[in-house]
Amino acid sequence: MRTLTSLALGAVAAAAGGIGYASLIERNAFTLRRWTLPVLPAGAPPLRVLHVTDLHLVPRQRRKIEWVRGLAALEPDFVVNTGDNLADEEAVPFVVDAFEPLLELPGMFVMGSNDYFGPVMKNPLRYVDRSHKRGSATGARRLPTDDLVKAFLDAGWQDLDNHRGRLVVRGLDLELVGVDDPHVQFDRYAQVAGPADPSAALTLGVVHAPYQRVLDAMTADGAGLVIAGHTHGGQLCLPFYGALVTNCDLPTDRAKGVSRWWPGADGAPSSAAPADAAWMEVSAGLGTSPYAPVRFACRPEASLLTLVPRG
Repeated sequence: MRTLTSLALGAVAAAAGGIGYASLIERNAFTLRRWTLPVLPAGAPPLRVLHVTDLHLVPRQRRKIEWVRGLAALEPDFVVNTGDNLADEEAVPFVVDAFEPLLELPGMFVMGSNDYFGPVMKNPLRYVDRSHKRGSATGARRLPTDDLVKAFLDAGWQDLDNHRGRLVVRGLDLELVGVDDPHVQFDRYAQVAGPADPSAALTLGVVHAPYQRVLDAMTADGAGLVIAGHTHGGQLCLPFYGALVTNCDLPTDRAKGVSRWWPGADGAPSSAAPADAAWMEVSAGLGTSPYAPVRFACRPEASLLTLVPRG
């Protein structure tokens, strides 16, 4: 009996320790991921791209704000923001403060569902059945999205929500294709569909939630690189295994990091990618919902992508 009691107390202590680590330590252990991607034409100079996503910011998170501000020291060539910046009705000026040094650089953005709707309490069992793959804003309050968009636009960043754009950086002409958040069915790829411009050094796809319908469409049209967020890398992961869910229909082995994607890639390993398959980078992002402020075996992150010539 004493042995069973000791085991039970040990299990409770381990669980409490794990929760404490996940909520107090790891969710604030911000890290920078670095990737090198061969997506540019021969002879092109390298480009440094800073990808920031899923801040889920509330005004009190000063440590996160200062960490994001410090990313300007990396001196990237341009910035990609893939949404879910907000987690509070009062957060817009704090998001602008976090990005203020980066707003001096060329940039682009798309919105995530949490830029439109405030967080709501959800049944955690949704994350172990198929319902986590379908977004919903039921019962959520609207956030001041227009104020956030205006701040980014006033800084010169390009809004790629169901829009195309161009960016010339270091003498390279980049074609930009983006959609609004597929997680709440705001994506309208038909408005931006079309073959990649062969004169562009790179066609870059930008999306918040990497749903396969968007990934397939972008890569079928010739995007050479797709950048996304949303998944939180699984957020609560198993050591040595990885993500259990992606909060969309992306396979869990692509929940974060770099992989290859092509139409029909679902279930296939990156090693099976055809020669013309696109590169895809999915960031685990920097935040969590205020109602689930934990991360385990999945540190919050931003990404620095160095784009180099193919081959």
